[in-house]
Amino acid sequence: MIFTYDFKARLRLWGISLLEIVKVGLLALAIVLPIRLFIVCPFYVKGASMEPNFYDKEYLLIDEISYRFQAPQRGEVVVFRYPQDPREYFIKRIIGLPGETLKMDQGDVYLLDKSTNEWTKITETYLPSTDQTFALDSNELTLGPDEFFVLGDNRAHSRDSRFFGPLNRRYIVGRVMLRGLPISRAQIFKTPSY
Repeated sequence: MIFTYDFKARLRLWGISLLEIVKVGLLALAIVLPIRLFIVCPFYVKGASMEPNFYDKEYLLIDEISYRFQAPQRGEVVVFRYPQDPREYFIKRIIGLPGETLKMDQGDVYLLDKSTNEWTKITETYLPSTDQTFALDSNELTLGPDEFFVLGDNRAHSRDSRFFGPLNRRYIVGRVMLRGLPISRAQIFKTPSY
């Protein structure tokens, strides 16, 4: 028995295989690219401003679509473009909502109830139980219609709305949806209830 090598047949077979690989690649790109651009974005934490809830070099997935249908809520952790340099991204927690009046006193944040004109301390169960007193206390601050007040969870080591002022909604990229890495700290995040 004699075996012959049919070079043209092999090229046709490789051509079909290569065409299938290209089709699968284009299909995967057509599915993944819109998801990456409009729905979910990866993000690496840099720095200690959100410790102990988020540590340096943790890998997060950011939900970019929810805020197209609903407003950001108090307690949600968001990624936003730094207003003073939009090329940089920050991660902080929303504390104050549009139209609210806030003040800080010895590390606690208070919200003005406009109907009773009384101050109510915001309960932040996600903060560590250690002393979070920070030096910057404030006078009253009333947020505009598209402004949010954001703070890091590690208040003593966070550059946040205390330094750069209220955050305009247009800078918010999305909310933290999932921590993927490290695997030992993987978690899905929901809005804290108040």
